[in-house]
Amino acid sequence: MSEMTKPLLEMQNVSKEYNGNPVLKDVNFTLEKGEVLGLVGENGAGKSTLMNILFGMDVIHQTGGYGGKVLIDGKEVKFTSPLDALKAGIGMVHQEFSLLPGFTASENILLNREPENSSVLSLVFGKRANTIDRKTLQKKAIDAITKLGVQLDPNMLVSEMPVGHKQFTEISREISKSSIRLLVLDEPTAVLSEKEAEMLLKAIKNLSAQGISVIFITHRLQEILDVCDKVVVMRDGRIINELDAAKTSIQEMARLMVGREVASGSSAVHEEAKPLSDKIVLSVKNLWVDMPGETVKDVNLEVHQGEFLGIGGLAGQGKIGIPNGIMGLYPAGGSVLLNGKPIELNNPRACLDSSLAFVSEDRRGVGLLLDESLEWNIAFPAMQIQNKFLKQYLGGLIKWRDQKAIENITKKYIDQLQIKCTSSKQKAKELSGGNQQKICLAKSFALEPKLLFVSEPTRGIDIGAKALVLQALKEYNRTFGVTIVMISSELEELRQCCDRIAIVTDGAISGILPASTPSEDFGILMVGKTGKEAM
Repeated sequence: MSEMTKPLLEMQNVSKEYNGNPVLKDVNFTLEKGEVLGLVGENGAGKSTLMNILFGMDVIHQTGGYGGKVLIDGKEVKFTSPLDALKAGIGMVHQEFSLLPGFTASENILLNREPENSSVLSLVFGKRANTIDRKTLQKKAIDAITKLGVQLDPNMLVSEMPVGHKQFTEISREISKSSIRLLVLDEPTAVLSEKEAEMLLKAIKNLSAQGISVIFITHRLQEILDVCDKVVVMRDGRIINELDAAKTSIQEMARLMVGREVASGSSAVHEEAKPLSDKIVLSVKNLWVDMPGETVKDVNLEVHQGEFLGIGGLAGQGKIGIPNGIMGLYPAGGSVLLNGKPIELNNPRACLDSSLAFVSEDRRGVGLLLDESLEWNIAFPAMQIQNKFLKQYLGGLIKWRDQKAIENITKKYIDQLQIKCTSSKQKAKELSGGNQQKICLAKSFALEPKLLFVSEPTRGIDIGAKALVLQALKEYNRTFGVTIVMISSELEELRQCCDRIAIVTDGAISGILPASTPSEDFGILMVGKTGKEAM
């Protein structure tokens, strides 16, 4: 009888560190059979790490494992790989699709588990001579689609599907596994239209009614209220609260997600906002950007001369698409004016020639010449674009690298940004993530831009390096008067550095508030409530 009362899943005192930095601290929760649990928290709150532990992902084992216990049906489990989790009846649908485009929905749903027909040849050649039992494959796929309760053509090729149908195919694949008891859905509605999202929420209720438990990770808090039985709110690696979904509100969840203890609250760190200049340095109208996963639909924004403007918002809402589109890295349209003059979109060189600079969130892919020295990384863009650090002979006919000037500028930024390196000749790839990020900043500072875009400047770097990077940006803005637009998933960082913060929701600006505004007001904007509705 006692076995009947055991929860399907229980996490006891789960903790995890990466390189000595705690990312999960004493996490405890239970999940009953057929229960739908909403897992919410800001980016970096620890949700993904917790799910990686549940799934036995390699990243956990390769970094020293975890503390605490994971129990299924009251018995401790230690999954060494996602295959172990699958055998225990746990399935997961990630944000990124893993479907084969040239295959049909049915073929994807039963991929690597196709029913087979044996023949006489099988006796000689073994399983290799078996053929796929198309009829049974089709029936099993239709069973899974019916179980999910959505409209999905089993014969449609994935390459021809709208994005919502791809999502349904992924979920159908998980629930076609006969042993499935728990399904984890990570941001499943982020790519869906309103109608598709409604269908998916209905499908989650269907699964729950059939006794399948669901962990539903989403930033769309209204969906949590619509479909979940309970809500677990995570912040800074801890569970802050467990709420009854029927008795909570969007405002309460938003406050718990982004709130901070008083000691580390913004009142302690936020500087007096400087008065805004009347001069508009950057004017953005009806900007759209086709950046996968960060689509911008219609952004209108004005940035004042000398301002430090923050752009925040939840993952996938479009905030990162804004600088990438303006700087010409992804297809964009609309109008961008710098000091009243149009900036040609889809032309990175035009932006650089207009004295715009960009520190990308993808420092290894876009930001650095990994196999080159620190000197070359810092000086090269300014050399190419502005003819800096060059000696010119015969009236500019011959240009030669000014090695002394390059060494001086590199040394200046190594000292100023406290870059830990063996020398200015060291290769960029040999530095830690935090020091690589400082090189990206130094490179953009050397361009002496009129306006600097900085995207996710502290992503993936330790606390000490974060403080230095943010301090360098603040000084650059305050001392040299350079206008900075910083895009970050960390609301508290924006509140420490910026004068105003714009929040992006669903590809548009949902509101702009002074940085000293309480965090919960930003939280409400993030989850799609306009300033007026929030008041």
